[in-house]
Amino acid sequence: MTDLEIARRSTMRPIIEVAAQLGLGPDDLELYGRYKAKLPLSFIDRSKFGKLILVSAISPTPPGEGKTTVSIGLSQALNRIGKRSAVVLREPSLGPVFGIKGGATGGGYSQVVPMEDINLHFTGDFAAIEKAHNLLAALIDNNIQSKRHSLNLDPRTISWKRVMDMNDRSLRSIVVGLGGTAHGIPRETGFDITAASEVMAILCLSNDIDDLKRRLGNIFIGFTFDKKPIYASDLKANGAMAVLLKDAIKPNLVQTMEGTPALIHGGPFANIAQGTNSVIATQTAMSLTDYTVTEAGFGFDLGAEKFLDIKCRSADISPDAAVLVATIRALKYHGGQPLKEITLANVETLKKGLPNLEKHIENIKQFALAPIVAINKFQTDSEEELDFLLNYCKDRNVPVAVIDVWAKGGAGAENLAQIVADTVDKNTTSFVPLYPLTDSVEKKIETISKKIYGAEAVDYTSKAKANLTKIANLGLDHLAICMAKTQKSLSDNPDLLGRPKDFVITVREIEVASGAGFLVPITGDIMRMPGLPEEPASEKMNIDNEGIITGVS
Repeated sequence: MTDLEIARRSTMRPIIEVAAQLGLGPDDLELYGRYKAKLPLSFIDRSKFGKLILVSAISPTPPGEGKTTVSIGLSQALNRIGKRSAVVLREPSLGPVFGIKGGATGGGYSQVVPMEDINLHFTGDFAAIEKAHNLLAALIDNNIQSKRHSLNLDPRTISWKRVMDMNDRSLRSIVVGLGGTAHGIPRETGFDITAASEVMAILCLSNDIDDLKRRLGNIFIGFTFDKKPIYASDLKANGAMAVLLKDAIKPNLVQTMEGTPALIHGGPFANIAQGTNSVIATQTAMSLTDYTVTEAGFGFDLGAEKFLDIKCRSADISPDAAVLVATIRALKYHGGQPLKEITLANVETLKKGLPNLEKHIENIKQFALAPIVAINKFQTDSEEELDFLLNYCKDRNVPVAVIDVWAKGGAGAENLAQIVADTVDKNTTSFVPLYPLTDSVEKKIETISKKIYGAEAVDYTSKAKANLTKIANLGLDHLAICMAKTQKSLSDNPDLLGRPKDFVITVREIEVASGAGFLVPITGDIMRMPGLPEEPASEKMNIDNEGIITGVS
């Protein structure tokens, strides 16, 4: 069966019953039908925080690793062995849903449900973020047009674009204000995807409404003609933006196919943003359960590094263990095995792909975390390949488990759950950030590039150098770094698989996200507005007169 068919055959419990597992009553919920609800922010209690488990993965490959599926399966498994657990995930973006991925709610018997709702409009959070972002864009153009209340903004310096939750490459670069003086001042701008919006990043890093308004007000817009920096607060925009986000800031409660509570909130991409769910959702789960399982987008070099250096540092939280998801077929791909032959057993290409796993294990240890390897099993994996990978990890004293959460749900990860529980229960230390915020911007970028990616050096284009000067003049050198880099390689070249060495990371520009509290060095060909593939996933989607949806996976 497809993931959608499996999800549809599951028996969902009323969300009131799921909330009861967290000690919540019906009056604590804002219901969105029978199976979805929003939670107020009042349940966060740092004195009650349980253990936090971070799930990441090796460098992503076309065969897939199943990180979300493993996160869901692990949380289900923890509940099966008697631990109170919830899983905390990001919301899917419509761009990938209708583009390549086709959905992002796990797979098989380790899914969050209602699957179609979560993958589509859900509770409207993305729409609210989109509207708040575009409100600021409209206020900017209105101020440029204004004669009485003008801030004297120089249109050439405005960095704030508009956003839309869809992959549409034709909107990357546009001109607005055409049609005469009544229609605005012509200028070049463009669209980013909503998941790349700074408002998305801000929502996911905010602690409460006051913090949200402060961060929104700190959004850098551009300069006046006399070189004065202008922020969203200068336009008095942050109050109205926060009004639009009044419900979106509340985390969403749903369930897994086994009835495990699942908080799904926020959805920044990991290759162009911080790639993790909201601070509020994570802290809510940590306050209401003993074991919170959460994931960071793409490989450890992208999502997990940002989870630690940006989210954990900002929220003052620390994971007690890091689970690294790997698959036999992904490692064979990194070892040079052609995609069309990826299901064929081949210990030699598996062996050649192991340096990628090795580097990610090293990276986990650089943060003073305990790595645990989860081998996500597929039907085509041979016993020889599985034994080889198991022995590789055991020889290096890295805890490891073969799991089968797609086919068996939580039952397929009880061995991993026991290892994780034993590890986190013994943990008494906190993670160590990779760099101090007091380092220069160049030093922080170099530290990430060399220590996490394995780069030989970092090069800057003339535009990036000019950006460094601007950042220094704005006094924003102290901000964290959120690298925008391909997820397909440890380097900034998607074709360099495995563990590349002697490469140079090229930073072509650096965007300022002062409201979110970080800088975004953009490397390689990374775009903040993706395009659709030749055969979009949307081509397989449909709905009938009974409202039955097909094609979402």
